[in-house]
Amino acid sequence: MIIRSHQHWFARLFTWHGSVLPQIIVRLLLNLGMSLFALTISPWLKQLNSHLTLPPFSLLGIAVAIFLGFRNNASYSRYIEARKIWGSVMITSRSLIRQTLCAVDATQSAKLAANYLIAFAWSLNHSLRGTPAKHDLQRLLGEKEAESLSSHHALANGLLVKIGLFYANLLREGRISELNYRNIDDNLNELSRCLGGCERIANTPVPFAYSLILQRTLYLFCTLLPLALVVDLQWFTPFVSVFISYTFLSWEAVAEEMEHPFGESANNLALNAICTGIERNLLEMTDQAPLPPLLSVDRHYNLT
Repeated sequence: MIIRSHQHWFARLFTWHGSVLPQIIVRLLLNLGMSLFALTISPWLKQLNSHLTLPPFSLLGIAVAIFLGFRNNASYSRYIEARKIWGSVMITSRSLIRQTLCAVDATQSAKLAANYLIAFAWSLNHSLRGTPAKHDLQRLLGEKEAESLSSHHALANGLLVKIGLFYANLLREGRISELNYRNIDDNLNELSRCLGGCERIANTPVPFAYSLILQRTLYLFCTLLPLALVVDLQWFTPFVSVFISYTFLSWEAVAEEMEHPFGESANNLALNAICTGIERNLLEMTDQAPLPPLLSVDRHYNLT
């Protein structure tokens, strides 16, 4: 995710890093080529008195814009829901450590609980992105426990089981009351719901047929558009056609990027920054040092 300081509107017009232009530049060049081709065959089409007209493209353009709006709304809803889930992971982790500090006398137990919860956040991050979690597990839990957890197919769920057993042992040893344990278990259930919510978003994309129909219609529209514009615009056709295509193609590219909020592209969730925030909070609450450095935020830094 790219987070930028305030930019002047004129400077923002030329922003490249974090925009979707690099993804669609080839498609725009193809549209430019089609525009030049339309200019080349324009005299021949006039002789045959055979050419496309703008009214059908006006109607089709409105329909494509409406469908793109629905697609963007669906993708943005997935993005916002994913961000709310990760916000809940942060809030619940803080609550669990606060409850542990208040219910258990030994600070060592709170430190161990904090390490488990930090490991849960990082393992969820890695499982959603398909990256290895071994380094973070070794850093937080030690090599022996990281090795035992590496056999779990669902690593984050395995850590939840470990955390549940940790608090159950505290209850059996009489170090926390049954009432405190019940409140702690409610928060563990909330973490389980967060895990399930992330898996649901990651494993349930927007239906493929819906995306396919929209893309086919959009690309056909952008391909044939120069043939309709060339009759009236002549040499202005490439400029107008590329601009209209840029508008539609960029909407489609943004929607496709945000459909998968847990990725590592510029407009996905900043999961690394969120996990670092959780780690800093929990380490500070349990008086552990050193704290990991904050990911800096400036005009050219990617927080993913």
